[in-house]
Amino acid sequence: MRTVLTILVLLSTSGIGAATLADEPFVDRVKGAMSAMMAGMESAPTGDADRDFVSWMVPHHQGAIDMARAELLYGRNVKLRRIAQEIIVTQQQEIAAMRLALDQPLPKE
Repeated sequence: MRTVLTILVLLSTSGIGAATLADEPFVDRVKGAMSAMMAGMESAPTGDADRDFVSWMVPHHQGAIDMARAELLYGRNVKLRRIAQEIIVTQQQEIAAMRLALDQPLPKE
C-alpha cells in the first residue's frame, strides 16, 4: 500500500491536472494505468472472500507496477526511480504469492 500511496502523492504534487507538453506522455501513461486498474477491480463479488480479494488486489498491484514503469520511462529523480524499481519487484512478488495461494497460474511477466 505504501507504494501506491507514494505514486499518488507524486501525482498530486506534480500538477497532473495541468500537464505540460513535456509531461503529457507520462500523464497519459499513468492515467491509462489507473483506468485499467479501476476497470480490473470492478468484478462482481463471487461469495469467496479469498478469490475476491485476489481478483481485486491483482489489478491494484498491476496498476502500481504500470505507474512505476511510467516513472522509470519519464522520471529523472534517482531516488524516485529506485522507489519505482522497488515497487515493480515487490508488487510482482505479491501478485505471484496471491496467485500461488489460490493455485492460480502465475502471470507471464
